[in-house]
This record gives sequence, C-alpha cells and structure tokens, in this order.
Amino acid sequence: MANTLVKSGLDIQKIREEFPILHQEVNGKPLIYFDNAATNQKPKRVIDALSYHYEHDNANIHRGIHTLAERSTAAFEDTRRIVAEFIGANETEEIIFTKGTTESINLVASSFGRKFLNEGDEVVISAMEHHSNIVPWQMICEERGATVKVMPINQAGEIILEEAAKVITEKTKLIAFNQASNTLGSVNPVKELVKLAKSVGAKVLVDGAQATSHLDVNVKDMDVDFYAFSAHKMYGPTGLGVLYGKRDILEKIPPYQGGGEMIKDVSFEKTTYNDIPYKFEAGTPDIANVIALKEAIAFIKEYGKENIAAHEAELLAYGTEKLKEIEGLRIIGEAKEKVSVISFEVEGIHHFDLGMWLDAKGIAVRTGHHCTQPLMDFYCVEGTTRASFSVYNTIEEIDHFVVALKDVIKKFR
Repeated sequence: MANTLVKSGLDIQKIREEFPILHQEVNGKPLIYFDNAATNQKPKRVIDALSYHYEHDNANIHRGIHTLAERSTAAFEDTRRIVAEFIGANETEEIIFTKGTTESINLVASSFGRKFLNEGDEVVISAMEHHSNIVPWQMICEERGATVKVMPINQAGEIILEEAAKVITEKTKLIAFNQASNTLGSVNPVKELVKLAKSVGAKVLVDGAQATSHLDVNVKDMDVDFYAFSAHKMYGPTGLGVLYGKRDILEKIPPYQGGGEMIKDVSFEKTTYNDIPYKFEAGTPDIANVIALKEAIAFIKEYGKENIAAHEAELLAYGTEKLKEIEGLRIIGEAKEKVSVISFEVEGIHHFDLGMWLDAKGIAVRTGHHCTQPLMDFYCVEGTTRASFSVYNTIEEIDHFVVALKDVIKKFR
C-alpha cells in the first residue's frame, strides 16, 4: 500500500498502523474492509484502554469508596464530560449512556411518548429511516393512539422539504430523522427540519449513528432536543451508545427502566428517582466501553474530523466515478451531499451472490436491505450491495475492489 499523503494532508499508512485488524489475509487475500457503515474498526488505543481497565481498575462505579471504584468512577465520568464537549452539549448531565443508538431511540420513544403523546397526536419520520427509527415510534403510537407519518424523499435520496412542510402539522409532537442515511449516505438538512418542527412546537430527535465520525455535530447549534449515536460507528467499542437530551425535557420525562442507580430513595410504598442523567441509567453500565470511548474520540480529534471527512469524500467521489463506469451497475441514492456510502445493484446478479464472491477475494461489503426495508420498497429493489469507506481506506483498495467486482460480474455474464 503506497505511503502517500492524500489531499486531506493525512498520512493514511500511518493511520492504518493503528488498526491491528487490517493487517491480515481473508481467504488468502489482503483484507479490504468496506463495511464501515455497519461498524468500523478499532484503533489499538481503544483496545488497550479496554485491557487496561480490566487489568488495573475494574470495579463498579459511583457507589464504592475504595480506590478501584473511585478510579473507575472518575474515568467513566471523564468520558461523559468529553462526549458533552465533542457534540457541543451545554452540560455533562445532558449525556446519557445506553447500549446503542437503538436503545437511545427506544428510550425517547418510551419515556417521551408516555409523557407527551396522546390520541390523535402525530410523530413524523423520514422515508429513509433505519428500522430502529421506525419501529419504536410505531410501537408507542399504537399504544398511545397516535399516528406515524412519513416525510417523502426524491429519487436522489433527499428529503423533499416542501413536502415535509405539509406533513409536519399542529398535530406533530416530535419529528425523528437521521443526520446521514446508513443505506444511501444522504446527509439531511437538520437545521431546516428543526425550523419546521419548531414552527409547530414539535420536538426533534436526530439519529446521528452515521454522522458522528464524519460530520460536524453541535447539538446546541442544531437546536435538536435529542441526539442519539453509537460508539462502534466512531472507532469505539460495540454495545455502547449515547443519548443527548436537553435538560428541561429530560427532567420532565419518566425513567425508561427501573433498578439500581436510577433511584434516590426506595420504599415498598414509593420510589424517588435520581437526578439526570442517572435517572436513565439503571443498573451497572458498560463501564469499560465507556472509558474506552474516550480514546476513540481522542483518535478523531488527533487527526481532525474535517481531515477525516475530506479523505472520505475523496474516496466517495473516486469510488462513485469508478462504479459508474461498470455496465449494468446502478447506484442507489445520489444525493448532492453524502457521507462515504455507496449502495448499488448489478443487473441480473443477486446482491448476496456479489457479497459472497467479493468475500472470497478478501473484500468485506454489506448486502441486504440494511434495516431499511421501506426504503428498498421505494427503490423497487429487494436489497443492495453497500460499500462504505472510513479514514483508513485507500484509493488503491477501491481499485482492487473495482477489478474484483468486474471479475465477479464476468462470471455471471
């Protein structure tokens, strides 16, 4: 792999050295990992942080007074502070740790829904949402007698703002949409949609799972009420997510789960709940993963999110150009503004077959409906093959991918 500086100024070979998993062969070929929208790989500093915690500091947090408990608590809460700074929150108490974006959205659907949704109310989502930003709203709306409505998109994979303005009405209590689509890569106009929501007094939840490692995220500037994301899509561990919520709303809505940590006092007659954020963090949290998330954020800060985004944009542009040259290949979703995701279909070849043959050549891509079945229905496809790039990917890898893809297509022609 050539050790060259790319236009962003990053030394990609140096970055690749931080990721142990990349230096292996799969099926006798050097691994090319293009499944970053599902999860990206972890730098050694994140892996080392997990090992260090379990080797030196492992203890439950908040309630212990011994040294290990105090060290673990301090490291855990330091990550909360760093996360708050990373997304521009007003205060650390607005940061809640969850299992992932899915649980963060379910928390809001359950807690906000039980408090504020009533019969006849509406929740508005977009036509490009992940199932985790569809199903929870369907569940709570069915329970509360409310309705889910959908903002339409165009063929390029962009929300049609004029139509969104018609869908969002005085009955709308909350709108929920992704900042960037996991399937299409489309980047959505957060500020414009927030403005539409605020014009009718609705709250806003943004699914930031695909955005936090690519895009500028400042929840205060965007004026969103809730923002959800996952650690594992920003070089951190799996099984960990974050929910940001404005203090005034978090204080009004009920807990999502009951148990230890989320209480102040418990008797058989009545329980008094803890202050935020602990009101929403029942039980022992994923301590080691939270502590390791700090190192993932440090990685992003060291190389600079704008530099990372610039490199990924270069990969996206190059990959898009090369794939468009392949006869019979159609890219699904060509929004003007995208993160580094390319979904495509090849005429006459099932996406599963493409994925399996590419894997035989050491190339990891994602196939299927990507947890966006309504979006697949919109494009009249069963599923797609998806290549998604991260900071450690290279132009040379895309070249190998294109050669391999052409070779696979020949086998079916």
